[in-house]
Amino acid sequence: MSFCTVINCMDGRVQLPVINYLRERFGVEYVDSITEPGPNRIVGQQSDTPLLESILNRVTISVEKHNSVGLAIVAHYDCAGNPVDKPQQLDDLEQAVTFLRERFVKIPVVGLWVDETWTVSEVFPHK
Repeated sequence: MSFCTVINCMDGRVQLPVINYLRERFGVEYVDSITEPGPNRIVGQQSDTPLLESILNRVTISVEKHNSVGLAIVAHYDCAGNPVDKPQQLDDLEQAVTFLRERFVKIPVVGLWVDETWTVSEVFPHK
């Protein structure tokens, strides 16, 4: 069994496109999903410490217990949990990716954008 992990928005419109993208991107069978409204804001701004710690604990379980081979965090068009324009969404996403790369150094971390047609793009690829 092979896994990757995603910190995704709870918005149901983005779930399947992101899962399908990540299964192919990381060549895995399963995607462990951690969902919150506006996760790029939560992780990028790190202002809600209890919620951030909850997200990080769930990622750690996926990485340590499922041997996740990669981690993605998602921002998307028309997000109710982070209702800001695309440039701010991407700024939050970039900050989130940077933070996660410092925290989970043994696996690749990528940032994904889902547009108004529910197409997934890797805007912050693993370096």
